[in-house]
Amino acid sequence: MRNLFTKIALGLAFVFTSLTGAMAAGDSVDLRQQNWSFNGVFGKYDRASAQRGFQVYREVCSACHGLKYVAFRNLTEIGFPENMAKAIAAEYTVEDGPDDFGDMFERPGKLSDYLPSPFANENAARASNGGALPPDLSLITKARPHGPDYLYSILTGYKDAPAGFELASGMSYNTYFKGQAIAMPVPLFDEQVEYMDGTQASVEQMSQDLVMFLQWTAEPKLEERHEAGFKVMTFLILLTGLTYLVNKRVWAPIKDKKD
Repeated sequence: MRNLFTKIALGLAFVFTSLTGAMAAGDSVDLRQQNWSFNGVFGKYDRASAQRGFQVYREVCSACHGLKYVAFRNLTEIGFPENMAKAIAAEYTVEDGPDDFGDMFERPGKLSDYLPSPFANENAARASNGGALPPDLSLITKARPHGPDYLYSILTGYKDAPAGFELASGMSYNTYFKGQAIAMPVPLFDEQVEYMDGTQASVEQMSQDLVMFLQWTAEPKLEERHEAGFKVMTFLILLTGLTYLVNKRVWAPIKDKKD
């Protein structure tokens, strides 16, 4: 019984140390840190922001970047009604087949379809982007440590190059990109999109919304994981208290005899 109590206590200490260590590591990163709603053990996605982020993706990013792990049906998970998700899917053209004659054909998208890539293949993508391959954005916030803050910093970090800084042809200056020279041109401009909910579309707002959406695409089960973690922690705390009480009751008579 005492061994069980010790193991539980050590487990709780390990979880606490891991969480505080991760937060401390985040604080030391020289990025534009944001107070994301999905951070922390009780973190949740801001669905209104994620929906706006999807709009930014569709109208700005989808010309070059795909979302190969996201199906149209998944959009209901960030608050889109099913009929709206169906309407969005129908706006896309999807290749299907073969038909009865062995030919491929095109049709409107359905909920079960995944968002189509902007390019037919990798070579086409490189040819359209000067040899560079635009990354798929499905897991982009997991590509680097502190991914959401890093992506937000990149999106808002475009500046005029300082005096004496030489940029190669086709490159842009970005404060937060390694070497400060980035091949991707400035992606966002103020009022570039017109949000359906009337939110002002500043670069900072669009960047926050896009990161919110892309964090969801990278970790769609985050809220379920947080909920499960909370239940486990609650169970461990209750079990610890129960173990203490049982331990005290079992050993009390022996202790009284010794006294």
